[in-house]
Amino acid sequence: MALTVKDYAGSVKPTWCPGCGDFGILNAVKQGLVEAGLAPHEVLIVSGIGCGSKLPDYANVNGFMTLHGRPLPIATGAKLANHGLKVITVHGDGDSMGLGMGHFIHTARRNLDITDLIQNNQIYGLTKGQYSPTSDAGFITKTSPDGSFEMAANPVALSLAAGATFIARGFAGDAKGLASLIALAVQHSGYSLVDILQPCVTFNKKNTYDWYRERVYDLAETDYDPSDRVAAFQKALEWGDRIPLGVIYQTQLPTYEEQVPGLRAGPIATRQLKPLSTAQVESLRAEFL
Repeated sequence: MALTVKDYAGSVKPTWCPGCGDFGILNAVKQGLVEAGLAPHEVLIVSGIGCGSKLPDYANVNGFMTLHGRPLPIATGAKLANHGLKVITVHGDGDSMGLGMGHFIHTARRNLDITDLIQNNQIYGLTKGQYSPTSDAGFITKTSPDGSFEMAANPVALSLAAGATFIARGFAGDAKGLASLIALAVQHSGYSLVDILQPCVTFNKKNTYDWYRERVYDLAETDYDPSDRVAAFQKALEWGDRIPLGVIYQTQLPTYEEQVPGLRAGPIATRQLKPLSTAQVESLRAEFL
């Protein structure tokens, strides 16, 4: 029987604010997984702390909620234990570009076969409206009444510099287009980033659906070449009056898992291993005495 979005329907009703971009992201994730031909039991979604990080509660998949900023190391452990599993991280811009930025850089450069979805609403929504690492300079919030004077973090440019092999940007207001990008990302062999522009209708009154729709355009409708890394940097830095969507960069390199000798015999989680004898345990202990 063919997969449908209903196969991914969760039993818990989302508690997001009406109009939140997370609804579009949830729908796009489910549709993207269907387009990729993945069954729910083949998928693990790891999330952090934040409004959007509740997503595993609302989808029929294997889910693991972690600490703030820590989805990627947990996802790395899961992938190495069972690299036959499709592992996806879902976290916000504060989670990924704040506490989690170090993990973000290292996961990208290692080229683990993990799909990284960043719900980028440019604000801390769960904690009621502080500016985030991706907020534009000058952004006014309750914690920056005179406007933030920090330079905004750029997930696309950072991942490209770190060595990511698949980088895309989508828009929560275009669930169909976003679903196609997510499908491409999970089918890619290696680290894949989808930076998702997501309006926060409650606390971010600047980066609204209308604000994005006046600026975003689809790279697929141009003569852009996503294999050109120099051109990708130019697109990564394009922000303001024009914001590119689509696949910004893609190349193919060996994944981290493919290079680990201990994983060549297959996923550790599914191996039929014989327990060690007492003599073998004592022999191993002796090596460390």
